[in-house]
Amino acid sequence: MKRILLGLTIAAAVAACATTTSPTGRTQRVGAVSQAQLDQMGEQAFAETKKKERISTDARQNAYVRCVVSSITRELPPGWQANWEVAVFVDSSPNAFALPGGKVGVNTGIFTVAKNQDQLAAVISHEIGHVVSRHHDERITRQMGSQAALNILGSLLGARYGEGAASATSQLGGAALQTAFLLPGSRTQESEADVVGQRLMAQAGYDPRQAVNLWENMISASSSRPPQWLSTHPDPQARIHELNARAGALIPVYEQARAAGRTPKCG
Repeated sequence: MKRILLGLTIAAAVAACATTTSPTGRTQRVGAVSQAQLDQMGEQAFAETKKKERISTDARQNAYVRCVVSSITRELPPGWQANWEVAVFVDSSPNAFALPGGKVGVNTGIFTVAKNQDQLAAVISHEIGHVVSRHHDERITRQMGSQAALNILGSLLGARYGEGAASATSQLGGAALQTAFLLPGSRTQESEADVVGQRLMAQAGYDPRQAVNLWENMISASSSRPPQWLSTHPDPQARIHELNARAGALIPVYEQARAAGRTPKCG
């Protein structure tokens, strides 16, 4: 009986899904869960991560990250701008993430590859790009469509910018969401988050060319061993080529932002 009810629940959710268009014009199938549910799951995942991970008490680091996040989120569409929560985790891996519900997490290890505020903005804009592109909703909808019900909540947990992630687990039927790290996104989603994030950083007054430098630093930091995230992220050299090509087209956007007074001074 439980399996029948679960199957009916999934079937009903899938039937309610909608086809929409992503910020880059890509067709998406979303809507397996409501935005309110998605936000709630993001909040739960973030709260659980804060319980499991050590949070930095370095006032300068926290202020730096909050400043970059604030300057970027001000450029989001209405309804996405307010109440973003930020946490800096004491972890040497160069990772960052963003979740529905307005949550951003950054590992202290990211500062080893993001050498200035523009490069940190490239990381954070990319991660926020996943959220505003509805990638979490898309992944949940896809999993529900294949009836992978036990992985639904785990699929919420986005994509880290740098090195890959371990699994996230959930228990249905009343247990709290449990998560250790974040799952990587698909290559399509990673490429799309690059496009959305690089434009977003330029609109916020950050030099879009620094996204290229950031990725060069990421590759150098990973040279000692094959990075786990390469299995789901686009080929690094191809990614750098695409970021570099887009940067030129985004310079007018960047210059216009600076002329309008969007000149972040975060660190």
